[in-house]
Amino acid sequence: MAVKIRLNRMGAKKNPFYRIVVADSRAPRDGRFIEIVGNYDATKDPAIVNVEEDKVIDWMNKGAQPTDTVKSLFAKKGIMAKFAETKKAKK
Repeated sequence: MAVKIRLNRMGAKKNPFYRIVVADSRAPRDGRFIEIVGNYDATKDPAIVNVEEDKVIDWMNKGAQPTDTVKSLFAKKGIMAKFAETKKAKK
């Protein structure tokens, strides 16, 4: 089973916000997910990103792949660097 960390669109028409979820890659975008690990609101200035870092790093250690957009959000928050450190420390 391929697991992805991706955005799940919520909110009203023309007023979106997103949940960052862990989901099976075969599930629809706004469909079934395994766990909510954060949220992202691009309508605010600056954009608001709340992430539970320990859950994200745990899922990525288990093999979950973030999508390109989520990966860039994680890079801005410094989560990708922390993940690389934990991966390097295990070797």
